[in-house]
Amino acid sequence: MGFSDFITLFFLVAAVLIFFQLRSVLGRRTGNEKPPFDPYSPRDAVKGPVADDNKVVTLPKRSEGDDENRFAEADALAPVDTPLNAALREVMTRDPSFGPKEFLNGARMAYEMIVMGFADGDRKTLKNLLSKEVFDGFEAAISEREGRGEVVKSTFVGIEKADITQASVRDSEVQITLRIVSQLISATYDKDGKLVDGDPDAVAEVDDIWTFSRDIRSRDPNWKLIATESEQ
Repeated sequence: MGFSDFITLFFLVAAVLIFFQLRSVLGRRTGNEKPPFDPYSPRDAVKGPVADDNKVVTLPKRSEGDDENRFAEADALAPVDTPLNAALREVMTRDPSFGPKEFLNGARMAYEMIVMGFADGDRKTLKNLLSKEVFDGFEAAISEREGRGEVVKSTFVGIEKADITQASVRDSEVQITLRIVSQLISATYDKDGKLVDGDPDAVAEVDDIWTFSRDIRSRDPNWKLIATESEQ
């Protein structure tokens, strides 16, 4: 027997041994085997776990203080039993996603974007943040300024104070009014570069009353500025 015949015989013996080992493990029928899968056979309905009527899962009860805790942010901004507190609670009830603290943070950012957007003549930014009526007024003022060849150079220093002063829900429209005190450096130059308004070296205090609105039925979560006035 040559060397190659010995190798062939070795592999044949090994194959036979492996076959019997596999058969001893996989070839036994235990009675628990699943039938072959037939894609065209009718399927039994999927059965869920059978409920035990004697087993009842008791959900934790809402404590008596939960409702009050839900209005903690409103209570922190306005004393309980005041008209503003009652109005904020109504808004939070009608719109569970509304949080006074989060709203104030967003209003601060929107205020800066609007003030700087107006100074820079950024109509695109303003259009996303203003109601149509307010945008039309801002756009007209920007166009008049551009028509005169004037340029505004502004630096937003910061917001000193921002407080909610009024809140209401009318049908599905929520309105929140704020008093915002900010600091701004602003100077307006004519087409010849001459200063015509403001002071580039002075920080001015600006006191504004702004009202934001949102339709709680809308999928759009953004608020829009619907009214502005300056506190004298």
